[in-house]
Amino acid sequence: MLIGDVARFSGVSARMLRHYDSLGLVRPTGRTVSGYREYSPDDIRRIFHVEGLRSLGLSLRQIGQALDGPGFSPSVLVGDLIRRTEARLNREQELLERLRTVDAADPGGWHDVLRIVELLHGLRSHSAARRQQAVLAPAEDVPVPAELLAEAILTESDPNVAGALRWALARAGGDGVASVAFGMGSEDVEVRRRAVLALAELPGDEATMILTDALGDTDATVRRHAALSLGARGVAQAVPALVDTVVKGPNDVEAAELLGALAQDAKWADLIMSALVDELAAHTVDSAVRVRLTQAFAEMPGTIALDILRQLAHDDDRVVGLVASALIVRLHEEPDQEN
Repeated sequence: MLIGDVARFSGVSARMLRHYDSLGLVRPTGRTVSGYREYSPDDIRRIFHVEGLRSLGLSLRQIGQALDGPGFSPSVLVGDLIRRTEARLNREQELLERLRTVDAADPGGWHDVLRIVELLHGLRSHSAARRQQAVLAPAEDVPVPAELLAEAILTESDPNVAGALRWALARAGGDGVASVAFGMGSEDVEVRRRAVLALAELPGDEATMILTDALGDTDATVRRHAALSLGARGVAQAVPALVDTVVKGPNDVEAAELLGALAQDAKWADLIMSALVDELAAHTVDSAVRVRLTQAFAEMPGTIALDILRQLAHDDDRVVGLVASALIVRLHEEPDQEN
């Protein structure tokens, strides 16, 4: 079969067949009396073998080794092809995500596109200072997509950069809550901690609902941050977690202040007082816990905790007694200070 017929039959161009011949990859078995290339059935079969291996991503050099090398190992070459293909797919996936990020920002022109690409590079820099600068110095007229900020928040380990990202997200608008809430379902506790800190700075009922669900998280840090944010929002479901924060710390002072604010509502005051009294009864020997609880009683509104503080002024623990006595004096002085 002549080269033109082979090209039509195989779908491989005559130019490529000549190239195969020059490389010694597929050499026609014979020549016509006029000197034209003539391919035998075995030659055509080899052409299809070459094309089949090319479809797997092999180079022509690798194909020659595969077809002619006596010690050729398919498993080694196929394994290498798998790794190279996976790397290429990862690059393609990164490109796809970058394009989606640019599209989500609804750029008005190429200047906007370039600004978002610059921001992407900045947020993925190995330098924490460079990442923070990318967040704090955006272009005035190019909005930063909330989805991009949320993605960065969930992966950022540097506390300063994370704070800047949360600040930017709270001002970005858009669907920031939904983007960050995705992190609350992560099995990685660090991701959940980053997510709850970001949600704590986002307003609205949706963020409040997700934070309320976070009170049941298995991690104490996640529960604590959720409770502090909910307490500031006036959500009474946070009371048990706030009391637990007073007992265990840290943030016990902030938790006590929030409990005092919630106790301004009479329907929650009894619940809060009962919870604090129960914890006091449960911790009879831990001086640090009893001091924190004593300070929490002093945050209660009016004089509802005065009787308990008077009892604590005579506590067997001298430190607790001194703290309670000082707090009683302070409570008596506050009305005079207001006048």
